[in-house]
Amino acid sequence: MMATETQGALVLFSGGQDSTTCLAWALDRFPRVETVGFDYGQRHRVELDCRSKLRDELSRINPAWANRLGEDHTISLSALGEISDTALTKDIEIEMVSTGLPNTFVPGRNLIFLTFAAALAYRRGLKHVVGGMCETDYSGYPDCRDDTIKALQVALNLGMERRFVLETPLMWIDKAATWQLASSLGGPRLIDVIVEDTHTCYLGDRGQRHDWGSGCGVCPACDLRTKGYNKFVAEKTRTVETPHG
Repeated sequence: MMATETQGALVLFSGGQDSTTCLAWALDRFPRVETVGFDYGQRHRVELDCRSKLRDELSRINPAWANRLGEDHTISLSALGEISDTALTKDIEIEMVSTGLPNTFVPGRNLIFLTFAAALAYRRGLKHVVGGMCETDYSGYPDCRDDTIKALQVALNLGMERRFVLETPLMWIDKAATWQLASSLGGPRLIDVIVEDTHTCYLGDRGQRHDWGSGCGVCPACDLRTKGYNKFVAEKTRTVETPHG
């Protein structure tokens, strides 16, 4: 039976830095928050294994968050992996291709994710669908652009006769600001959780430990995370050292 629509939220929750920050953002704003992850045969499927612990850790950070955090859902999208010939779904070297995009781009991925998420939100009675898409600091993926998300919101609302709101709290901030947002939401405890327990590396490497967390350290995802963390730490240090008054 379809639930009555509420002001609750469904967060696209992969187990990575961005989606964990988005989950904290949603828990800070909405009375009921559920999560959904997608298994599409991704090379870095280890990210899905991080999700349960991350949900538990966020619940411990803030009692209000614990009360608001609802069910978790995992949706199998194996067909997406089967039709994708990309460095995220095949064991091939990451590189730029003739289109000008990196071969980590999985065509249609975010469009499919958001469509399935909206269908789930429809059934669960949740108005807000939250994703970590970002146009400011990403790998050039066209399905991360604000225009794409706005167009899809219109299509979903027309096709389902609902008034979903596709929330993208990271859309106009860089990775350093994403770290800062996490700090403002959950303080040092949330930063520690993101460093220790989230997964970003495209290669699925959890064996190498860095200041910002675990990963190969060289893939595009690790590179963005490294630069963002270093900038965040540098800005935080400058703020502490700058005299006031």
